[in-house]
Amino acid sequence: MAALNDFLITQFGDMGPFLALGGLGALLIFGAGFFFLNQPEDPLAKLNRDLNQKNIAQPKRERLRQTGRNEQLQKFATFLEPQDAEELSAMALTLRQAGYQSKDAVRLFYFAQMALGLIGLCLGLIWVYVLNADTTFDSQQMVLRILGPGAAGYFLPKYWITRRVEERKKKITQGFPDALDMMLVCVEAGQSLEQSIIRVSKELVASYPDLAEEFQVVAQEMKAGKDKEKVMRDLGTRCGVQDIASFTTVMIQSSAFGTSIAEALRVYAGEMRDKRVMRAEEAANKLPVKMTLATMVLTVPPLLIILVGPSAQNIANLGSGGAP
Repeated sequence: MAALNDFLITQFGDMGPFLALGGLGALLIFGAGFFFLNQPEDPLAKLNRDLNQKNIAQPKRERLRQTGRNEQLQKFATFLEPQDAEELSAMALTLRQAGYQSKDAVRLFYFAQMALGLIGLCLGLIWVYVLNADTTFDSQQMVLRILGPGAAGYFLPKYWITRRVEERKKKITQGFPDALDMMLVCVEAGQSLEQSIIRVSKELVASYPDLAEEFQVVAQEMKAGKDKEKVMRDLGTRCGVQDIASFTTVMIQSSAFGTSIAEALRVYAGEMRDKRVMRAEEAANKLPVKMTLATMVLTVPPLLIILVGPSAQNIANLGSGGAP
């Protein structure tokens, strides 16, 4: 032990033994977390849960909910979920808008934040005390090199979710006019709104899988007996796209006032097509402005070199007394 202590002090300075203990503790924490997350469920606990579910009469709404959840994550629910109900609901909605429909999505998100933050912190410690052990850093540099990777790892899942939400909203917005056209064809052919949504969800799987997934959720909820108005409002909230929110409002009002759903779909589908053309024209009008800077950077310097270069060379030769 004395030899190991001397080796750590020689390599990492006076804080070497404490850093070694900290690294060992981090490895033990990661090992314990991995062991608990991959530990199989106790058969006796599973049997007791199944017996309790059979003995206790549950209402129909509870039976329709998903029951499969990660039992290992359930043990750490206090640490992996916000205790505030509003914050928990907001994070669950954000993850649904990103395409993560699992009931463990919130727990996995916070677990990823914690794990990546600790990994980044360990990498910062290795960078400072192992790879650059001979370099002397002041306190500010050391804090940046140690806490910087940890902060980057902690905020990486949030950045990823934000990008996923924006990309998914963009894909849904692009495919929604085509979905309305197909839905209009199905309704005019004599199918109900529920049947047309099911058919459209099957047709959109290859081209717009995100929108097809949302329509499949709507179809399953309607089959389960959920109120149609509630299903449509949940669709608008879950997608987070203004066009779909307006569509759900139109469908709810059409059903409430008894007007023709086909006529409402025809008018709204035409508006969505016009809106898509307007978005394409807007993107095309922005393109010349975006290309101006690139054109100036790539064209003006070579042009100046070609035009001014020979003159500058002649002036330099005259100044040095040489022939032009």
